[in-house]
Amino acid sequence: MPDRRYDVVFFGFWLSHVPPERFDSFWSLVADSLAEGGRVFFADDAYRTPDELVHGPSSSTIRRRLEDGTPYQIVKVPWQAPELEERLGRIGWNIRVTATSGPFYWGAGGRGDQVPRG
Repeated sequence: MPDRRYDVVFFGFWLSHVPPERFDSFWSLVADSLAEGGRVFFADDAYRTPDELVHGPSSSTIRRRLEDGTPYQIVKVPWQAPELEERLGRIGWNIRVTATSGPFYWGAGGRGDQVPRG
C-alpha cells in the first residue's frame, strides 16, 4: 500500500512489461496510489521484432540482447488499443486508449465512475 496518494499517476513504456497474470494487481496498486478523482496517463508501444519472438507471436515473453550480445528473456505484451481499453473497463477503469499510426499507444482516464477528459 502506498504511503500517500497522488492526483496523477504516470508511467511511460512500463505497462507492456507487466505480466498478464499480474495485470489486475498492478492496476489495483495504481488505484491505491490515486487520490479521490485522481487521473492516470500512460504511453507505451506494442513493437516486437520477429527475432524477439522466440516463443511465437502469442507469447508475452520475448528475447532481447544487450549490445554485448547477452540474451535476456523479458515480458513484452503487445497490447492493441481496443483490447486494452476493454480489459481496463472490465476491472473498473474508464480509460480511453488511443493508438498512433505506428506501434505506439497512450491512455488517459480514471476509475470507472469518472469520465475521461480530452
